[in-house]
This record gives sequence, structure tokens and C-alpha cells, in this order.
Amino acid sequence: MMDPNFKRSVILLTEYSEEGAMGFVLNHQSELLLGDVLPDTSYSEIPVYDGGPVAKNTLHFIHRCPEKIPGGIEIWDNIFWGGDFEVVKDLISNYQLRENEIKFFAGYSGWTPGQLDDELTEDTWIVANRFNSDLVFANNDHNIWREVVISLGNRYAHIANFPENPSLN
Repeated sequence: MMDPNFKRSVILLTEYSEEGAMGFVLNHQSELLLGDVLPDTSYSEIPVYDGGPVAKNTLHFIHRCPEKIPGGIEIWDNIFWGGDFEVVKDLISNYQLRENEIKFFAGYSGWTPGQLDDELTEDTWIVANRFNSDLVFANNDHNIWREVVISLGNRYAHIANFPENPSLN
């Protein structure tokens, strides 16, 4: 994909319906830390990821600790979207959440009704319906994309070794 917002991106879809689709780019860490966005939070070194080009002034999160954060929506096996944000802030301030349990995003990726379906028809995206949930919460941008591509099997594994700009090869 030529759009720089999605170059070598791994996107976790959180919503897909006739009204459109929404998700977060998992592997584009922004320059922001949580303390930049929530200055009153004492544990401020948690990275914030660029969730996509839509509503970059909003903060979203996914997590895998529903026993700590009530109100989240399970979007995959033990991966939850959202929940009680006041509880999240308290847990972070009290050092009761680890980086591998929660991931924050500035903005999100969104598609209007039918747009994602059209892009899929045009083979713009490679879809994976199975993945290692540990990758979702990993903190290594380049390895996430590479590992996801390799996990898709022999048909796609060779892509993981392509240079970012093939014309420079």
C-alpha cells in the first residue's frame, strides 16, 4: 500500500459491519508517551501508538486484563477494546498495569460502508484470521509486521524479506 499511514502496517480490526470498519495500527509507535497525553499520570513511560489517520486527537486502548479493567468489549480471544478509563488511570498511576497488558493509540483507522470490502476485493490488504495475541501487545514495531507476514504461511513469508523500497534493491 502506498499510503504512508499504512506502510507495513498490522491492523487489528475492532469493528466491522455494514456501517463500516474500525481498527488500530499495532506497529507504528508515535513519538508520544502516555505522560505527554495524560500529564497527571505518574507512570508516563508507556508508549502511545499511531492508531491511524482518523481523529488523531483521541486516545483509545486495548488490553488483555478484563479482571482489572471492567467494561471492555472482547474483540478476540482475551483481547479487549476499551473499558473504564478512570480505572485504567488508577492502575497505571499505581504501577498495576504492565506494557504487555495494555496498548494505547492516538487516533484510529476507519473505513466507510463498503470501503474496506472494496479494498479487500482489490487485494490491497492481506487478512489473517489467526494470530499470536502476544504480538498484539509487543513493543517492537518492525518485528510485529515481519512475524505476522511469516505466520501467514509460505504464500506470503517471502514478503517479510522484501526491502521497504524495492526500487532501491
